[in-house]
Amino acid sequence: MEVDIPSLLNTIETLENNLLASRVSHGYWEGRLSSSALSTATAVFALHMVDGNKYQELIEKGLSWLSENQNENGGWGDTIKSPSNLSTTLLCYSSLGIVKTEARYANVIRKTEGWLIQRAGSLDAEILSKALDEKYGKDKTFSVPILTMCALADRLGENPWRLIKSLPFELAVFPHWFYKWLRLPVVSYALPALIAIGQVKYHHLKPRNPLTRFLRGITRNRCLKILTGLQPDNGGFLEATPLTSFVVLSLAGSGNKNHEVVNKGIDFLIDSIREDGSWPIDTNLATWVTTLSLNALAVGDGIKNLLSEKERKQLLDWLLSSQHRRIHPYTHAAPGGWAWTDMPGAVPDGDDTSGVLISLYNLGITNEQVLNAVTMGIQWLLNLQNKDGGIPTFCRGWSNLAFDRSAPDITAHALAAMFLWIDSLPPALQNHTHKAIDNCLNYLESIQRKNGSWIPLWFGNEFTSKQENPVYGTARVLSYLSKMPVAHQERLRGIYKKAIEWLIAAQNQDGGWGGDKDVQSSIEETALSVDALAEVLLIMRKTKSFIEQSTTEKTIKEVISRGVAWLITNTDKGKSLLPLPIGLYFARLWYYEELYPAVFSLSALKKTRKFVRE
Repeated sequence: MEVDIPSLLNTIETLENNLLASRVSHGYWEGRLSSSALSTATAVFALHMVDGNKYQELIEKGLSWLSENQNENGGWGDTIKSPSNLSTTLLCYSSLGIVKTEARYANVIRKTEGWLIQRAGSLDAEILSKALDEKYGKDKTFSVPILTMCALADRLGENPWRLIKSLPFELAVFPHWFYKWLRLPVVSYALPALIAIGQVKYHHLKPRNPLTRFLRGITRNRCLKILTGLQPDNGGFLEATPLTSFVVLSLAGSGNKNHEVVNKGIDFLIDSIREDGSWPIDTNLATWVTTLSLNALAVGDGIKNLLSEKERKQLLDWLLSSQHRRIHPYTHAAPGGWAWTDMPGAVPDGDDTSGVLISLYNLGITNEQVLNAVTMGIQWLLNLQNKDGGIPTFCRGWSNLAFDRSAPDITAHALAAMFLWIDSLPPALQNHTHKAIDNCLNYLESIQRKNGSWIPLWFGNEFTSKQENPVYGTARVLSYLSKMPVAHQERLRGIYKKAIEWLIAAQNQDGGWGGDKDVQSSIEETALSVDALAEVLLIMRKTKSFIEQSTTEKTIKEVISRGVAWLITNTDKGKSLLPLPIGLYFARLWYYEELYPAVFSLSALKKTRKFVRE
């Protein structure tokens, strides 16, 4: 493999040192999510709705940040690196409508109105609401909250509430297990918004139907009690600034400024603001980035040379303490899973549970406590499996929305965790896991696109035609499947061949990869592609017959060499790691995470190091 060996080794060393130095005092990683115009706009408006005078300083800081980070065309994207979109721009427009600020931000507002007119055709309330409905379709999880904030900000004309769909907050009194039969217009994870936003619409415009009006009237207080029970101790619903802000501003707009939920929500928002006046989309992804970091450091010789026994034990204890050991009060998820962070507002999910299980294996400390945690974690994943054989994010599917839909990268991630631990499981659970593995493999075969790629659920690329990211999906599935035993590798010969050929063909002329063919190269997508193809080389050596000779080792090595050269050059040998927004949050909100370039690059380059002298 033709690679500048000194530069490769130097880059790896720099990445390792910087990654180890980026831990917090307790020994794990928190990372840093991108600041969000959407989060900042909603938080500012929530503070204003509760007490504009009391929180004037924070409001002004937020509005100043928004004005300084407005795109040239007058709109805003979800991150400062994102193109303008209708949702975020409407929310920023609403926040700038706060009393006493319009004169100061007149030019910013003028540019915003120009963008909205160009995008929607008019500032007319009905046209704006129609444009938003067209964007989100039947799912009202995000369109109704946006229009609600626009209405409270007087951005939808004199009679705005007629344009906003009524949310049946009275359905919150039904048992959680009954939700799938209720055909809710929002996902169940948005239940706090259903209650709060439903009540603000009810407050301003009562239903014409007398029975509906009566039911909502008598269930109003009970639903507020349910909302109080859903709120975590720190006040942040799902640790998300937008969701918490929508709840706070809606309750404040319905005459409940002094409600307990509002007070705790305001505390969360105040604690979440950054020094520059912005808010991130979520508190952090501590569990997720910690497992990514650990698993990257473990490539090759393992992590014993990089982390002391004390440090590994500290990380182990933190991961074990983050496992959910009770039925979740919000989602009613069973015990055994892990969430994206250890903060109280997070909920367990399939991707993070798999990531932790792999990290526990890589830490190399096996005792009764670890095995008990692993057994619970594997059982949690098995209980999550959908009828189609795939693994969803949060719960088994009944609506085909993002939170319960199977995803190929999440499914492959779960497979990797199962294969690492299957021999350590109790016999009955081993049998169950073998059956689950077969179903997962069937799902991956069925969901692979004809061109050989897979589409991930929570990752995308803003510059591909459909904002999908087949490079991320395909690379991750290939990397995770490398953990499979040889017998299963043989079974997947066909899908491997198509996926490898597609990933090779997706490489750009500069040697890097973007989210799809001919999309601008990024550190994240290039690193993930190199990582996957390096794993393919290892598999080919273990099972030389499983891929037809049309894809030779020489071809893959040449492709990897170009990718490695691109990474070394475009990261300045690990010293410059500029992230791009490839992450998708709830309701397809974009984010970037500053640790992604580092951990993805480190894993990829460490995997290629073993081939460079050949």
